[in-house]
This record gives sequence, C-alpha cells and structure tokens, in this order.
Amino acid sequence: MIKYFQRRYALTEEGSKTLVKGIITHSLLNISMVFPIFLAMYFMQNVLIESDPGPIKKYIFISIGIFIIMYIFAYLDYGINFTSIYIESAKRRISLAEKLKLLPLAFFDKKDISDLSATIMGDATEMEQLFSHAVPNLYAALVNFIIISIMMLLFNWKMAISAIWIIPVAFLVFRISKKMQLRLSQDIYMDRREISDLVQQGLDNVQEIYSYNRQGKYLEGLNNSLDNYENTLIKSEGVIATFVNISHALLKLGIPSVTLYGAKQFMSGEIDILTYIGFIIVAVRVYDPIMELINNFAALNFLDVRIDRMKEMDALPIQEGLKEFHPDGYDIVFDNVSFSYKEGVETLKNISFSAKQGEVTALVGPSGGGKTTVTKLAGRFWDIDSGKITVGGVDISKIDPEELLKSYAIVFQEVALFNSTVMENIRLGKRGATDEEVLEAARIANCDEFARKLPNGYDTQIGENGEKLSGGERQRISIARAILKDAPIILMDEATASVDVENESKIQEALSNLIREKTVLIIAHRMRTIAGVDHIVVLDDGEIVEEGNSEELRNSNGVFKSMLERQGQ
Repeated sequence: MIKYFQRRYALTEEGSKTLVKGIITHSLLNISMVFPIFLAMYFMQNVLIESDPGPIKKYIFISIGIFIIMYIFAYLDYGINFTSIYIESAKRRISLAEKLKLLPLAFFDKKDISDLSATIMGDATEMEQLFSHAVPNLYAALVNFIIISIMMLLFNWKMAISAIWIIPVAFLVFRISKKMQLRLSQDIYMDRREISDLVQQGLDNVQEIYSYNRQGKYLEGLNNSLDNYENTLIKSEGVIATFVNISHALLKLGIPSVTLYGAKQFMSGEIDILTYIGFIIVAVRVYDPIMELINNFAALNFLDVRIDRMKEMDALPIQEGLKEFHPDGYDIVFDNVSFSYKEGVETLKNISFSAKQGEVTALVGPSGGGKTTVTKLAGRFWDIDSGKITVGGVDISKIDPEELLKSYAIVFQEVALFNSTVMENIRLGKRGATDEEVLEAARIANCDEFARKLPNGYDTQIGENGEKLSGGERQRISIARAILKDAPIILMDEATASVDVENESKIQEALSNLIREKTVLIIAHRMRTIAGVDHIVVLDDGEIVEEGNSEELRNSNGVFKSMLERQGQ
C-alpha cells in the first residue's frame, strides 16, 4: 500500500507512510463517532426491554470514556493529517528544488520560469490543502463504509440491503462525470497558468508595452484570459455540483427505503422495535461517509492534474557523474560531436576542434549556426547525442555538472543579477571572497568608475536583475564575477557587446591579463573582438566550415572573409 501511494500521489516514502497513518486515525475518529449511537441503543434497550436503565452514573462514566476516546483520535488525526502533511509538503518543495538542481542548465533556457515557480509553489500548496483535508478523508470514508456495512449485514442482512442498495447507484451516477471533471480541471489549470504567464510577461516587458502604447492591447488580452478562466470555473463548478447533488439526492432515498422496509419487517414480527430504530439511526450515519467520499472524489479529480505535473517533473532526465574532477590540463576537445534539441533535427553535425589551454578560441559565423550551442555543450549544459567532449582528457559526460562548472567562468550576453548590492553581486563569483578581492576584480572589469558614483557606492542596492544599472554596467559586473572566480576555463558570448568602444578596449586589455594560461572559448559577432585571438572556428548551419587563425582565414574566400567584408561595409 505504501508503494502504491508513492506512485499514485508522487509522495516520498515517509509521506506515503504518513498518509496511511492519516487514513487509520481518521477512520478511527469516524468510527468513534458511532459510539454515542451504541450508547443510546444500549440505554434504550435497558429502558424499553429490560425496563431498568440502571444507575445514571454508569452512563455518565461511559459518556466520559467515549469523549476521551474521541478526543484522543481527534488529536492524533489532527497531528498526522495537518502537521505531518505540512512537513511532507515542505519536503516535496525541497525535492522539486533538488530535482531542478540536477537538470541540464540549458533546460531553463527554454522553460517558462513562471511555470516552474507555479509548480513548486502553487501546485504544492494546493496539494498540501487537498492532502490535509480530502485524501485521508476519502479513504477513511471508504473504510468506515465497509466496516459499518459488514456490521449491518452480520446483524440483519435484509435490513442492511435495504439501507445500502442505493449507494452503488449514487456512486455510479457521479462516476459517469469523471472524464468531464478531469477535462475541466485540466482547462482550469491551463487557464490559470496562462494568466500567470501574461502577468509575468507584463511585468518583464512593461517598458516595451508603454513605449509602443500597447497598454490597451495587453489589458484586453489579460481581461479575455480572466473571462475565460472565470467561465471555465463556473462551468466546472456547475458540472461537479450537478452530479454531486444528484448523488446526494439519491442517497437520501436510502432513509425512506430503510424506514418503509423496516416498518414492514416490524409489523410482521421479524424484527423488534429496537432493531428497527437502530437501523434507521445507523443508516443515517452510513450515508455521511459516502457523501464525504463523493465530495472528495471531486477534489481528487482536481488533484490528479497537479500530481501529473509533479510526476512530469520527476520523470525529467537528470545529469549525474563523478564528484571528483582531475583533468590533465584544460584543453577542450570536441570529437565528432552531434547534438539535437529536437529529435530528428540536428543542431550540430560531427563537430571536431580543440580549444587549447593558454589560447583564445573564437567561434564565429552566421546567426543560428550553432555557436551558443557549442559553448553550452562545452560546459555540459546539455548532454550530447554522439561523439565526445573532453577537458584535459576527461570525458565531461562522466563528471557531475556542479563539480565540472567549478572550473568554468561564464559570461553570456544575458546577465543575471540579484536584488542586492554591487559588492555582493560580484562576490557571487567566489564564495567567501574578501572585500579587497572583490574591489580588485571590479577595478579590472572597469566597474569602479560607475560603482563609486552610486548613492552608497559598492553597497548600493541595484534592484531586481540590476534594473538601476545600464546594460553596459550590468555586463561589467558579470565580467567582474568571472575575474573574481579566476577559473581555468572561460566561456564568453560576446561579453563586451553592451559596452562602448572605450570601455570595450579597457576590458579587453584587462581580460588579456586574466586569460593567460587559461582556456578561453569566445563567441564573437564583431570582428574587432577577435582581432588578436589564437584560433578561429567558423560555424554555419551546425557544421564547421572553416578553421584557422585570422590571417589564414582572411586569405581564403570563405564565410569568414565574407563576414569581414560585410562588416567593413
């Protein structure tokens, strides 16, 4: 059962055990709710049949005992189905975060961040609510129904049948609507995600929206999405309410069924008055867990959509490898490497080249040629389809990505900064770096010029993703990080694209000192960026079409010379 719950609800082993405990405690709590009925039946038997109820103290003590038992079960039930479930929810969030940590870094390039955050926070929260209020109740209701039905059948099977025959009919009516409920739950989920995406897009692109006077168009689209979401919610609630109420109405027929058939049995002398009254009271009680079961099935259909998302995340392939990385130098070698983002569509085709330690290797070529893909594969952002990539003779596919990236400093065009100070954003490059080390890296990257002009200098908060800084200033902070890390391998994607010519020259000079004895792989779009590089690899349509130094490629009539001429024009 524990394994089943793990698979069914995407739980940890501990969470599955907690769910089983919750079902048991909730079942015991529900069963204890029948004890007052048994006490009432016992009292009536003494009054009506024995004509001697006995001392009133006896009933008081029994009542107190029943209350204590009910309180204990309620206390245990609350502790397991609420406190423990919240602990499991926290573990689920941590587990998802750990899962994301093991995914290829390039996964996040094509994944909607709002979608991921909604899964980690929104879906986990809703599952937390349903697991604490619905799932244990559902199984406990089923257990209680079975136990009470067996007791009734053993006592008087004819009266039991008159009470429970309507239950399969009511449940079947509700079961018919399951496919429709699942489809509507999926629609609700997707509509909500669409709204989340639109809000995220609006926040990310607010300047562009205002610049092109698209506020009305944006709000119109958002309003339409909200209207669709509202309509889907109303439709879903209508469908669920209709079938739930029909099922509840059918269950109500059980009471007159027991009453009429019991009256017939009593009149014929087959049962006594106590049995008749007892079955009516118990029948009322047996329908309560069934109603709860039907209500919770509706919640479970809603839960299934979230669980599928969790399972989808768990099924994503992860990157693993050795936790130790001891290369013989830091030459990067691509050996017949092929790679595809989509099956059947090759992005890189049999790429072979070497980026040697102590040299700068530039990747150039038309847009879409595969330059960025090559740099990301060099850092194992993705795993390749075929061939081999080695660093210092070690196959990087055998090395844990987190361990591997300790040897890399990466500066891409898309700079990610945190809502913290300039100092702390640079310090991200090296944990525990002293202020002096940070300031030296900032000076080399030409950050000192603008940082000291900020209101609080290096201690100025720069806003979310560095919104208070210019593009060039943000890029220089990114370069300062790489300088501070002082890793043996440097990957750059036109790192100086967002700075002016004067600052670009200063940074290039600083980088020339930084990259001595390091392996540098740089993507270049502007030819002056690679004027002094040691080796150039020209990529076009996922293949290497030329390779050599700048002088060799200038004298050929290939893609490189053509790019030089076009930029010169």
